[in-house]
Amino acid sequence: MQVTTKAIVLSSLKYGDTSLIVKAFTASDGLKSYLLKGVLTSKKGKLKAAYFQPLSQLELVANHRNKGTLESIREAKVNYHYRTLHYDISKNAMTLFLAEILSNSVHEEEANIALYQFLEATLQWLDHHDDIANFHLYFLLALTKYLGFFPDVNNLEAPYFDLLEGEFVSTSSLNPMLTGENLVYFKTFLGTNFDALHTIKMKKTNRQELLKSLVLYFELHLQGFRKPRSLAVLNEVFS
Repeated sequence: MQVTTKAIVLSSLKYGDTSLIVKAFTASDGLKSYLLKGVLTSKKGKLKAAYFQPLSQLELVANHRNKGTLESIREAKVNYHYRTLHYDISKNAMTLFLAEILSNSVHEEEANIALYQFLEATLQWLDHHDDIANFHLYFLLALTKYLGFFPDVNNLEAPYFDLLEGEFVSTSSLNPMLTGENLVYFKTFLGTNFDALHTIKMKKTNRQELLKSLVLYFELHLQGFRKPRSLAVLNEVFS
């Protein structure tokens, strides 16, 4: 079946000497994997390898057979032209990290338009703003809403957050816990939005510790989730 859909590139992997396997989150059908034969050597084709950078926002004309095999793309064009995302060093590090997070956590092969619109809007926000040191922390927290494990905020005044249970608790247990300064920041992020992120001032150690806890939160709640390899690079850039 031929479809025309918006899509966000999550990863592209070289296949042989001339081809790419591209994983993308589409507005029409959720997660899709495509084989782009010969795209690395083609000079005249409608597909250009440069289109398929991490988190690129495209419009595709694709063949979806929906049989769990690699699909094909007939045409692609850029749907939103990033001004800074792939050129600014810190934003590029964040882009690679977020793309890896999404590759590891988004698996549904069906439309989820709310998630698609969230990704589309937040990535455009990132492209337009410069004070982004806290962006990834809030992005991860907001993403859990669409993946089904947003923190239970009923007992917000409690002194611990149980990462395994996903809730605020009054007593500590053997489960991984957020407490102290990092818990305060965690609560602050729960009560903010993207436009207020620049007002949250954090030391680099707190930022790194909270990020580590959020990645662990994903590991605990998503089967098969792998810690991103780009995490170390991101911490280096934002230190």
